[in-house]
Amino acid sequence: MRRRQPGRRRHGRCRGLPRHQRERASGRARRCRQHARDGLDPARRPAGRRDLGGRPRAGAGSAPGLAVLDARAGGDVVIVRPAPLRTRPRVSVVIPCYNYGQFLPTAVGSVLDQAGLDVDVLIVDDASTDDSLDVAAALAAADDRVAVLAHERNAGHIATYNDGLAEVRGDYVVLLSADDAVPRNALTRAVTLMENHPGVGLVYGFPENFEDHLRDVPDVVRSWSVWSGQDWLERICRKGKNVIMSPEVVMRRAAWDEISSYDPRLPHAADMAIWLRTAQRWDIGRVNGPPQAFYRVHGENMHLTTYAGMITDLRERSLVFDLLLGAGSAAGTADAARLHAMARRALARTAVRLAVNEGIGADPDAPTDELADFARTLWPPVQRTREWQRYSRSARTDVVRPPKVTFAGRARTHLAWRQWRRYGT
Repeated sequence: MRRRQPGRRRHGRCRGLPRHQRERASGRARRCRQHARDGLDPARRPAGRRDLGGRPRAGAGSAPGLAVLDARAGGDVVIVRPAPLRTRPRVSVVIPCYNYGQFLPTAVGSVLDQAGLDVDVLIVDDASTDDSLDVAAALAAADDRVAVLAHERNAGHIATYNDGLAEVRGDYVVLLSADDAVPRNALTRAVTLMENHPGVGLVYGFPENFEDHLRDVPDVVRSWSVWSGQDWLERICRKGKNVIMSPEVVMRRAAWDEISSYDPRLPHAADMAIWLRTAQRWDIGRVNGPPQAFYRVHGENMHLTTYAGMITDLRERSLVFDLLLGAGSAAGTADAARLHAMARRALARTAVRLAVNEGIGADPDAPTDELADFARTLWPPVQRTREWQRYSRSARTDVVRPPKVTFAGRARTHLAWRQWRRYGT
């Protein structure tokens, strides 16, 4: 039996530490290894960085005197104790609507129920064929904070967004779909964060799904998260996915004015492009704790859960990264190229995982080959990954997934959801 050398520590530097400190040290080491794999300097900090346009940043800028609860290892996010709202800002809410007249009263009523804010609402009707325009007119007649802009001909959702947002006059801007809603004081919570952090251009939170009835949400904020825009952008590129569903977003008017419009080249991912473009110029904040929006689930907005929607979503996410970070983009710097490569790698691996998950189920409609082709074209080295090996095995034989494999996949999905629910990325 091999004897341990005298004085040699079996657990290295972590020996004798409490469990939570060992886990924290292990997490730091894991992040350093991940940074090394991505070609990053593990010791770098966001303070004093420059954004992709070269302008000096304030880091995760905060108003002086705010209590920092936790500065995470690596400096990529600062957890801050919430502070009170000392001003009364104006928030402009744009509600685009096409044949969603039945949902309009809920959406409008929810945004008007916000303490400490001056809220104005603009409903943009895109030539609806139902009674949407009549419902909007009745809401405007009942409350002078509500106005209506009506299209004579249907212009499509991107043009409708841009027409409404061109009319905003508030200090902060919200785009809310007519079938969604926000909890009481959700806008107040988001605006309070930005009023206390003048470097933050966009705030989001957790969007809760609902079908018919809105539930009461406790108006208690656990904490605020504040990222430097560059660090948040890097997180998104590493995951290759959109972590924001849209109704939970509040933007600073100055940040929106720098972007000015949704991109018609991205009919299914224009919102993701807005978030990433904002992160190139501003810091990003999140309200942790209560839901910040209610996302209505119904048959007409389930398109991205179908197989065709799955492929469309991946392709449009790839196009977003190409337009914002690719060689011909305005941010064509060395750092942008690194983030672009990181995002393409993440998307390719996501596509292969989907091919494996959908293909082993023996569903003849599952687009496994199309997903694999997308991944191989986007990032050829994906063929050397474990995900690709699993895909190759599933493609060669009619594999029946063992129960333990199914359970492991569901567990990974649930853990990823829990992380997104709590931390926002």
